Amino acid sequence: MLKGTSSVSRDVRVGVTQAYVVFISTLGGPWLEKNFAVFLSHLLSLVSQSHPKATQTQVDAVCCRRCVSFILRATVGGLLGEKAQIAAAKEICQAIWKLKKVSDAVLSDGNLETRLSSANVAANQHMLVCALQELGNLIHSLGTTAAPLFQDSSTGLLDGVIAVIPHPSNCVRLAAAWCLHCIAVALPSSLTPLLDRCLERLTVLKSSPEAVTGFSFAVAALLGAVKHCPLGIPHGKGKIVMTLAEDLLCSATQNSRLSAQRMQAGWLLIAALMTLGPAVVTHHLARVLLLWKCIFPASPKDLETEKSRGDLFTWQVTLEGRAGALSAIKSFVSHCGDLLTEEVIQHLLLPLPCAVDLLTQLSSILKTYGSPLKTSSVVYRQRLYELLILLPPETYQGNFCAILKELTADLTAPDIQVAASLCLLPSLCHQNDLLILSPLLQETDHRFIEEQLLLGNGVACGSLEYDPYSLYEDIEGDSVPKPLPPTLSVISSAAKLFGIVCTHVEDAQRLLTLEQLLNSIKHTKGVRQQVVQLHVVSSISNFLKYLAGSKGSLRPEGIRRRVLTLVMGALESTNPLLRCAAAEAWARLAQVVDDGVFTAGLAQVSFEKLKSARDVVTRTGHSLALGSLHRYLGGISSSQHLNSCIGILYTLSQDSTSPDVQTWALHSLSLIIDSAGALYYVHVEPTLSLIILLLLNVPPTHAEVHQSLGRCLNALITMLGPELQGNNPSVSTLRTSCLLGCAVMQDNPGCLVQAQAISCLQQLHMFAPRHVNLSSLVSSLCVNLCSPYLLLRRAVLACLRQLVQREAAEVSEHAVVLAKDSKEELTPDANIREVGLEGALLTLLDKETDQRLCQDIKETLNHMLTSMAVEKLSFWLKLCKDVLAASADFTGVTCVDAMQEEEGDRGDDASVLTTRNNEKSHPFTNPRWATRVFAAECVCRIIKQCENANSAHFDIALAQEMKKKDSRNDFLVLHLADLIRMAFMAATDHSDQLRLSGLETLLVVIRQFAAIPEPEFPGHVILEQYQANVGAALRPAFTSDTPPDVTAKACQVCSAWISSGVVSDLNDLRRVHQLLVSSLTKIQAGKEALSHLYNESASTMEILAVLKAWAEVYIIAVQSHKNHKQISKTTTCSEGLLDLVHTDLGTLSRLWLAALQDFALLTLSSDFASQLPDEGGAFYTAETSENAKLHYHNSWALILHASALWLTSTGFAVAEPDEGAANLSRPVTPTSMCQGSSSSATAKSPEDVYTDRFHLILGTSVEFLCSLRSDASMESITACLHALQALLDVPWPRSKVGSDQDLGIELLNVLHRVILTRESPSIQLASLEVVRQIICAAQEHVKEKRRSAEVDDGAAEKETLPEFGEGKDTGGLVPGKSLVFATLELCVCILVRQLPELNPELTGGPGVKATKPQMLSEDGSKLVSAALVILSELPTVCSPEGSISVLPTVLYLTIGVLRETAVKLPGGQLSSTAAASLQALKGILSSPMARAEKSHTAWTDLFRSALTTVLDCWDPVDGTHQELDEVSLLTAITVFILSTSPEVTTIPCLQKRCIEKFKATLETKDPMVQIKTYQLLHSIFQYPNPTVSYPYIYSLASSVVEKLQEIDKRKPEDTIELQIFQEGIKVLEALVPVAEEQHRSQLVACLLPILISFLLDENALGSATSVMRNLHDFALQNLMQIGPQYSSVFKNVMASTPSLKARLEAAIKGIQESVKVKLPSSKHTVNPGKNSSIQLKTSFL
Repeated sequence: MLKGTSSVSRDVRVGVTQAYVVFISTLGGPWLEKNFAVFLSHLLSLVSQSHPKATQTQVDAVCCRRCVSFILRATVGGLLGEKAQIAAAKEICQAIWKLKKVSDAVLSDGNLETRLSSANVAANQHMLVCALQELGNLIHSLGTTAAPLFQDSSTGLLDGVIAVIPHPSNCVRLAAAWCLHCIAVALPSSLTPLLDRCLERLTVLKSSPEAVTGFSFAVAALLGAVKHCPLGIPHGKGKIVMTLAEDLLCSATQNSRLSAQRMQAGWLLIAALMTLGPAVVTHHLARVLLLWKCIFPASPKDLETEKSRGDLFTWQVTLEGRAGALSAIKSFVSHCGDLLTEEVIQHLLLPLPCAVDLLTQLSSILKTYGSPLKTSSVVYRQRLYELLILLPPETYQGNFCAILKELTADLTAPDIQVAASLCLLPSLCHQNDLLILSPLLQETDHRFIEEQLLLGNGVACGSLEYDPYSLYEDIEGDSVPKPLPPTLSVISSAAKLFGIVCTHVEDAQRLLTLEQLLNSIKHTKGVRQQVVQLHVVSSISNFLKYLAGSKGSLRPEGIRRRVLTLVMGALESTNPLLRCAAAEAWARLAQVVDDGVFTAGLAQVSFEKLKSARDVVTRTGHSLALGSLHRYLGGISSSQHLNSCIGILYTLSQDSTSPDVQTWALHSLSLIIDSAGALYYVHVEPTLSLIILLLLNVPPTHAEVHQSLGRCLNALITMLGPELQGNNPSVSTLRTSCLLGCAVMQDNPGCLVQAQAISCLQQLHMFAPRHVNLSSLVSSLCVNLCSPYLLLRRAVLACLRQLVQREAAEVSEHAVVLAKDSKEELTPDANIREVGLEGALLTLLDKETDQRLCQDIKETLNHMLTSMAVEKLSFWLKLCKDVLAASADFTGVTCVDAMQEEEGDRGDDASVLTTRNNEKSHPFTNPRWATRVFAAECVCRIIKQCENANSAHFDIALAQEMKKKDSRNDFLVLHLADLIRMAFMAATDHSDQLRLSGLETLLVVIRQFAAIPEPEFPGHVILEQYQANVGAALRPAFTSDTPPDVTAKACQVCSAWISSGVVSDLNDLRRVHQLLVSSLTKIQAGKEALSHLYNESASTMEILAVLKAWAEVYIIAVQSHKNHKQISKTTTCSEGLLDLVHTDLGTLSRLWLAALQDFALLTLSSDFASQLPDEGGAFYTAETSENAKLHYHNSWALILHASALWLTSTGFAVAEPDEGAANLSRPVTPTSMCQGSSSSATAKSPEDVYTDRFHLILGTSVEFLCSLRSDASMESITACLHALQALLDVPWPRSKVGSDQDLGIELLNVLHRVILTRESPSIQLASLEVVRQIICAAQEHVKEKRRSAEVDDGAAEKETLPEFGEGKDTGGLVPGKSLVFATLELCVCILVRQLPELNPELTGGPGVKATKPQMLSEDGSKLVSAALVILSELPTVCSPEGSISVLPTVLYLTIGVLRETAVKLPGGQLSSTAAASLQALKGILSSPMARAEKSHTAWTDLFRSALTTVLDCWDPVDGTHQELDEVSLLTAITVFILSTSPEVTTIPCLQKRCIEKFKATLETKDPMVQIKTYQLLHSIFQYPNPTVSYPYIYSLASSVVEKLQEIDKRKPEDTIELQIFQEGIKVLEALVPVAEEQHRSQLVACLLPILISFLLDENALGSATSVMRNLHDFALQNLMQIGPQYSSVFKNVMASTPSLKARLEAAIKGIQESVKVKLPSSKHTVNPGKNSSIQLKTSFL
């Protein structure tokens, strides 16, 4: 690593670095933990002053630092658990303090002059850089679990890092700044304090150059961290930073010693400020643009003056400043795209021409002042190019020529010696082509140190000191930004910009430039020529790429020829990367020319070259060129081309003299197979044979050839696709060859070839799963699961992820069987034998650092969980529990302490969770917090999976019973204690992420298990025993230092717990309720009171979370209170719950209304922005309104519902006498709408306050329901509809809606739209309920108007009364202006959706269609019934004339529903929809409108038509008999007869048909129908108007008597016949009082013999059946009633028929005897015949 006569070669250094890592890994984590201090000091010494060789040049120093950082990251980051990492961080911190002391000693020695010249300043800079970077990375990976480090004052971590910020060495200052960035990302709560501290130091130490740069770096790095912290920083910090930056820029010229530093610091702060996004920047934009304008001279003339007057120092400062300004504007353009309006772009463009002018003059300035300005000028160029790349090209059109000239000069500059191909070309090559180049280009775990091998010896690796502006940029992963030296990055930017500018210039200019570039290549020699060629080709590639991307084309022949010449030269370059980029450019050229002849010409050139050339370079370049042509242009049109291509590539791929040629040719062949598709089919067999032949013949040492063969095989398998499943011999031969190829590759020692084999098998398994041996595939996957090669691990996991989507259980079983069978463990790292494949994957997830791999592991585990969690429930829960418990000892202690302090004597109940039995060693050792978060998420997923499985998972009695039957059964509810424990462990962890996951798990558990009863203690639920645990898990989230997002989540859990009804005892509830009360107290002071650590929108989130939680509790309290009121009059927990909320309701209601007002303001469209209050709302500030919107969106719905409930509970009559007092006694945010603050001059009248509140609730609901987005949650829609229902429950709002017809119509239209766009039955039902209330409101309004008119015009003539109600006196209903019409539309929509047959357009005419009646689903029935209720109310909203317009539709729909849903049900019941339609029919027929004189005749006509329609339902249409329910139709006829005026039903034709229907049903065989018919006749016979009832009596009474006599003859056999007889008797009895005097005696004489014939004497009574006995009782009871009523007739009959008299006497005597016997023994007397008659469920009559 260090020795060697000259400098150490990079290969050796990288090799030694890896040896260190392997050595430490072999010694293992425990060893490293013990000896970390020694190890750290050894590593740091490698870059110390005592080894000057390692750091003699900057390039060497950067590379050595990288190596040390890599060793530390790979060992500390990979081998240690979180506790050990915290210890390691302390060690590093101590090392930093020691190094700081050393450098302080050096600096304090001697005077200024010697101090700066002293080489010792740099003594320990590299050691400090390595220590700081590792400290940053460590804390970054620990996240919030690193909190204990900062609480431990002895470590002094932050002080240590901040102390080295003003270090004399620039790279140390940058490393310290980056370390602060990592700390801030890991611990968002430290971000604001750190920022304040650095800003304060920067202000105080403005006169120290080191402090100015150091602390400006730190502030920039911290501002860059803000985007990684969702809770943000206070908005005001932006203003402080901006003011400080301006101050630095303005004071830069005052002190020449500090000019450059202040200039750089000022612009760096502004550039970093831009990353805070538009919301912050918009307030400072004007000042930034002014500074930007001032930094450049106003005109070319001023620039000339500058040139003549300046000296070296001023130019240095000027270029530094202008480069900084360009960076700031670049940062603005890339981070604040939303602010780039036309006007802003105009401001940005003002200084651009001048910036370009300066660019053109840089070379002459450099000549004047020489090399000291070189770096500054290169940086300036690079910054300008980067900005121009981002701006739209049209904006700097005028400067194209000047820019192009400079770019050409830069790209062909004579003094660039180093070929930085690695920086320029990879992005210009196709990703897949890079695989055939150096293996170093492929992704590995060691990429961090291997980059330096690629760059070649003279080139420095990227490092932070090359570009401080990368401090605030986004980078991938957690590693330090690695900007390249400016000399390299300027070329990269120039090449990119060249592509853009060259696309936009005129052809002539383009031609000239290309000519220049060609000449510059011709005129240089040797290495220089290679460098220039590299730059030129990368620029041309960029040009073609950009041209193709913008759909441009290359027309002129001259330009094509020159581009072709340039690319052709590169295709034959000795640099393989350049050849690769050239092949890509070659194909893009064909793409942009877009001309078949030209493309064919290009292909022909390659053919010729490949046939004639023998050198490797030409052959490889042109073979790839052919592949690229195919990739971009498909099959290049003709099959002849394809054949020639394939022929040539076959030949080349067999050239065993050169593995390179084979590799490139085969890679090209794989591209052709991919792009040719079906055209390739004829070549499949020969290609496969070739691949197999080469796989067997090429020596395995040529791994790259085997890799290319693998890619060809993969492309072939993909092309064959599902055909591989076929069974014919040719296909099975192909399949066997593919499998053979895979097997050969699997045996190859090269890991990348094995990765290819795995991905080929993966493709095969996708298309022909039956033919891949899963067991051997899984075994090879398990063996390589922890392979040291990243690409092999990726291939393994990509394959596993696909396998488990189909066959998770099989894969898991194979893995376990293999692990058990193999003698030694398959993979030493993954313990499959004990924890299965799933456990091994979790372990791997914990160790893995590659993001893509981690994603694949998570997806694989999720698929396995989805398909297996329910079957292997205990196993999965144990896995999650082991992961979560592995670190619980680390947090368990703190939980217990906290609980015991707070609860005193109640501490014991939570200790159940923390007493851990010392199990044997854990399968998971110290998993990281990210893995634990994933485990907590898995628990939630398991619960979700069980939800979709067996119901026994959530029913403890059933689960226990099934477990008894078969002990292998396993149910989630039996693991409830584990679920609670896991949620508790996660919710009380140090990691905030894990706390959030734990609280989410707890929430899911509460929601799923709240309602499950405890079988052993009836009346209790199983969750009740875990109250203490839930309280203990929630309490830590309400401490003062908890981040707002955790508190917000905890509030949600609190409200779910309180409203779940688990705890019935109020005293127990109080513990959790108290947490919410404490939050409420905290938020009462509004937006001012909350933490200043985070952005204001974070406190908005917390306030709204608290209000939403209270709203949920209040809603539940009110609902359960209502339910209990309905059930019983006693007070229970629900009363208590309401009492709990009641104490704070005054405060809450104000805060809720304030929040709603905020929400209303925030949802206004941007046109009203000017009218919004400047200072923001009650809970948000104007500047953070965009971020706040999201939080309001999450919580407004429940708050709206709660506010509506509160307003209705006060009946809108809340006179607030204590308004003034309340405002003084407790700080409540006053809101101008809900109640004027007590000092306001004009107090609103109560009426105005109600109106405002009413419109607030209504407006918010309508606004939301109007514009429902597809992602609107069901919860919000339901809450909105419930709020409207609550509002309309009270008279005052109803009168508002009733009196404002437009408002009602708008509401109905909105509800109609909700019904159309949301399928959920619950939402549609809730909408219908609101519709019903709107119609009620309209009815009340019409009634009120009629009443007041009658009172006013009491004496006036009736005729002159104005008509109230819709339709006035014309009867017209105007769509859009009519409430009734809107309601009809909505009801029809509901009805036709459920019963499409109602739509005459669908059924082809309004005639009755013979479809079978249908039963609707329960939800469908409810919806139809609700719609019918609304329909039946409509006529009363109309005037008499209006009602005539509406009635036909209403009747048509009501009878239609009856017709479509009158299904015969057992027991003669009515279907619920038929019942609803009869109820509605009754409502319509008995409407007062039917009797109003203006509408009477029309209504009568319509009723007759309706009756005819009902009667027509009976008659079969087209000869098909419908299975309609006669009872429903008869009931409908009866409703008509009884509810309408006689003239409707007494016209002979209708009457005759009705009577016929009754006659027919009397004859029916179905006993239930007979019973119902008798019941209906009973009601008709009793109808008081003889004109209606007599015809029926005349026609039907005789039939009834006959029927009864028939039963009388054969005596009833069963209860049904008994019922028929009893109902028949009742009908006859009903006739008696109706009959005229002279006929009554005949009727009674008819009745008595029938009744007496059923009496039994005492002997017969003993032996009679129960039916006969019941009949006897019934007859006797009736005789007892009739006898006294009609005594004379009774006596006559008795006298004339002695046999009857004897029978009656015997029966009475028998009764008396039995009573005597029973009296002594029993207190109960039988009450005969009371319960034996069945009534209709609903009384329609």
